[in-house]
Amino acid sequence: MDSPTVCGEHVDTRRIALLSILTALSVAIQLAPRFPNVESTSLISFTVGVVFGSLTGAFLGALVMFANGYLSFWGLAELNMPFQMVGMGIVGLVGGLYGKTIEKGEIVSRRNIVEAVILGAFLTLIYDILTNFGFAVQLSLFTGASFWLAFVGVLITGAVFAFIHVTSNAFLFMIAMPLAKVMRQLTK
Repeated sequence: MDSPTVCGEHVDTRRIALLSILTALSVAIQLAPRFPNVESTSLISFTVGVVFGSLTGAFLGALVMFANGYLSFWGLAELNMPFQMVGMGIVGLVGGLYGKTIEKGEIVSRRNIVEAVILGAFLTLIYDILTNFGFAVQLSLFTGASFWLAFVGVLITGAVFAFIHVTSNAFLFMIAMPLAKVMRQLTK
């Protein structure tokens, strides 16, 4: 039996199934009641980028944040949603770029795990700065406050949450490379 095709292109059903499951899992975890700023979407977006490439990782991250922006019990993301989508897209994009530097047989090594932890912490910090920037834009538009005053205020009031976010993601990213290995095995 021939493999399925769409517009003459081979369709990898295992890949589509895994990406669908990971997207649904990420959205479900984002929407589940949890401690603020402890999330796994960054880990999944990054790892999908490592395994399936930058575009796929970025798309998954942005799509999950789009759904989260409308459905979250924290409320509608409003003007901050594009910043959330770009931030999580960057996480998946960098995962794909990092994946290109890893040799196929060496995906789970001490070096790769340490690099993933450092990247996870750094990317989480970038995400938090971007989303704080977006919230400051929204705050300054709706209150008439100076943007820079709003941005500094948001950074200061969000410092504890950023610390929790960066620290929890650093710990979560310890499993990024073993997770990437499993994903690769599932799609062979």
